[in-house]
Amino acid sequence: MPNISELENALPVGPLKIIALDSAANLGKSINDYLVTFRHNMQSSLHEDPAFRGYIEDDYIVKAACPRFGSGEGKGVLYESVRGTDLYILVDVTNHSLTYKMSGYINHKSPDDHYQDLKRMISAVGGKAKRITVIMPFLYEGRQHKRTGRESLDCAYALKELADMGVHNFITFDAHDPRVQNAVPLCGFDNFTPFYQFMRALLNNVDDLTIDKDHMMVISPDEGALDRTTYFANVLGVNIGMFYKRRDYSVIVNGKNPIVAHEFLGDNIEGKDIIIIDDMISSGGSMLDTSRQLKEMGARRVFICTTFGLFTDGMDAFDKAYENGWFDKVITTNLSYQIPELLARPYYLEADMSKFLASIIDFMNHNVSLNHVLTPTDKIHTILEHYNRREAFEI
Repeated sequence: MPNISELENALPVGPLKIIALDSAANLGKSINDYLVTFRHNMQSSLHEDPAFRGYIEDDYIVKAACPRFGSGEGKGVLYESVRGTDLYILVDVTNHSLTYKMSGYINHKSPDDHYQDLKRMISAVGGKAKRITVIMPFLYEGRQHKRTGRESLDCAYALKELADMGVHNFITFDAHDPRVQNAVPLCGFDNFTPFYQFMRALLNNVDDLTIDKDHMMVISPDEGALDRTTYFANVLGVNIGMFYKRRDYSVIVNGKNPIVAHEFLGDNIEGKDIIIIDDMISSGGSMLDTSRQLKEMGARRVFICTTFGLFTDGMDAFDKAYENGWFDKVITTNLSYQIPELLARPYYLEADMSKFLASIIDFMNHNVSLNHVLTPTDKIHTILEHYNRREAFEI
């Protein structure tokens, strides 16, 4: 773990506790295991000081639940005290696998249900925690981040509501538009990206990559992903390209203007390996169309890297595209719910974010700067050096 000396000599804000809602139970368990390992491996005489009460524990997870009544109403329940703690609440609003009964019918939990459970848990805490940080990898209503007409401003309102309930910090990943944090200017808002984890997963599973301008390009599937694509390409030292979506603005389908075509802007890609970077795969239609065009333009291999793999229309389209040779690998993180079918696919690679999140929580608990985790450039360069020498790496 980097900068471990800073942690060993820094006073924690308070005893560390984590509430992992049922939507993020597996991710919470992995984070907890890393935190337990981190702190048991620390060597510091300061940890005997009373100020470090509850510092080294075998479990940081708080026993909590959000049960439902037969009418569908719910409540948040804590089974242990969180008074005076530095509390982190983890929620995955995209987890549609969870169900509850309402008047005898089975309902799947929607993002709205998960958001309500989050508020119930904050209400159960009742202001007794010293500090509350919400870890919401997929930002609730993050795609409804701005107002372009007579419509709701859901994401900004949700952030303001949580801030009014006593949340001090927000941690999210690859926010659709991080400027939405302007709705809560007095709260901490950290937006992380998984570039290092993408590269690590790719290098660990593909052993014949040549990472230079002559053999690789990084492609943005639309205008919105251009910033993250530019950063990633600069770190790798390769060129970028971009698709832009030509839309029919005379028609609205499912709340948006339909895409007529994807047009490419960029250098010749023939014979090159392509990495497509984006924040999410929803249905996947745009991503697959982009991949198809790249292969038709002569790309050698296409690797799709997205932070959130939602696959709202299932895996059939991706299975067919893989059989047609439109792409070679799909890499998504474990920050959002992964459908079982996805994990079984031969073309799927997981970018594990558990250790990274555990590091973020550990540093925040000590009020230590997060600069080195916000910009993972040095770590990416290090694994590239090991990879180019065909050496094993573990960072």
